[in-house]
Amino acid sequence: MKPFNQFPIRSLVVALALLAPLAAPTLGCNGTTSGPGGGSVVPDGEAGLVGKAAPELEVEAVAGDGPKSLAEARGTVTIVDFWGTFCKPCKESFPKYQELVDTNAGKLFVLAVSVDDPEDAQKEQLAEFAKQTNVSFPILWDKSKKTAAAYPIPKMPTSYVIDKKGIVRHMHAGYSPDEAEHIAKEVEALIAE
Repeated sequence: MKPFNQFPIRSLVVALALLAPLAAPTLGCNGTTSGPGGGSVVPDGEAGLVGKAAPELEVEAVAGDGPKSLAEARGTVTIVDFWGTFCKPCKESFPKYQELVDTNAGKLFVLAVSVDDPEDAQKEQLAEFAKQTNVSFPILWDKSKKTAAAYPIPKMPTSYVIDKKGIVRHMHAGYSPDEAEHIAKEVEALIAE
């Protein structure tokens, strides 16, 4: 038997590095089967898009009412929320986002972007998720993952709060129940600008 220091550690490190991107989309979900998503506000200086123009969405519309792109939502505060049917915290966040949309009718839009793989989900499942969570905002599908590539998604769900001019102002990685109040305050402040 080889001594421990002679094992091919470099091979193990390379293998882990190659597997990490495959696990990343669900690691933060932290509750696809149990527990909250453990949301966190990402400090503005640490969120790569904060302070920059929000990249346009390259998605397919699945269900819901309202704008289906950032260009259509321009002039209102917009939340772009990245979610998946596999994510329990996403299911908890949707009704809270709908409350925000209802409270701020015409001043706030939510664009919910699914990152489900086409091999794992169908349009009907995404529409059913919206129905189960009782939301009417647009459900969009990033089948090609082009939009997800433009927006860092450290945890599921990840949301971006965008101002009326199309600038990303806040980012939230994950979701916890107390986060809804924090996001509501951000939205109110941006609506007032």
